[in-house]
Amino acid sequence: MGDHLKRLNAPDSWHIAKKTTKFITKTAPGPHNANAMPITVWLRDHMGLARNLKEVKQILHQNDVIINGKPCRDPRMGIGIFDIIALPKINKYYRILRDKNGRHVSIPIDAESAKTRLCKITNKTTITGGKVQLNMRDGSNLLADNTYKSGDSIVLSLESETRFRIIDHFPFAVGNMAMVIGGRHSGKVARILDIVKVPGSVPNKIILKDEATGATFDTISPYIYMVGTKVPAIAKWGHEE
Repeated sequence: MGDHLKRLNAPDSWHIAKKTTKFITKTAPGPHNANAMPITVWLRDHMGLARNLKEVKQILHQNDVIINGKPCRDPRMGIGIFDIIALPKINKYYRILRDKNGRHVSIPIDAESAKTRLCKITNKTTITGGKVQLNMRDGSNLLADNTYKSGDSIVLSLESETRFRIIDHFPFAVGNMAMVIGGRHSGKVARILDIVKVPGSVPNKIILKDEATGATFDTISPYIYMVGTKVPAIAKWGHEE
């Protein structure tokens, strides 16, 4: 059962029924972390577009599912936060986010919004020739100039002729807008009030303000995903209350 795991052991973030069948498709190594959800689970258990793995494979074989601008053929391919899933033949487009319980949710978007994707920079490395490589939270990387910093978010084009071109930039900075993607404040969008440096290996503490309620709260830097600057881009990126 190398390609499967027990439903009872599936991550809570998948938000699936645990007792319908004994096994479920396991995520292939690749984008995102261990909580990445296989596209099979999304198509069958979340969206109801397939009844079984055989039907999922038929859909994928026809190039009916586009993930981040590229046709998906692997039923075990993992999807995660801010991935863009396009189903152009039925004119449906989705952005994957997290709700307040840390579960994957699919936010409907329009075709125009599906042409771009938001990515978080986790760190940078200098490679041969002195070029700067941006390493993203989902495991992908991109060559760019030294303008961008760890913790920033960048907006990438998903259109074929400009794929992976950087078209916007949301710095990790006080005053800018962030979405919380983990912990008890998961799913909230708020403005950063302060970034408290913590010595050692402990993550930095981030103080935020909910613009709607005026309430302040804190979280840790790994849970922060920048989604805007002085003018929040919340409407564009979608927000699950």
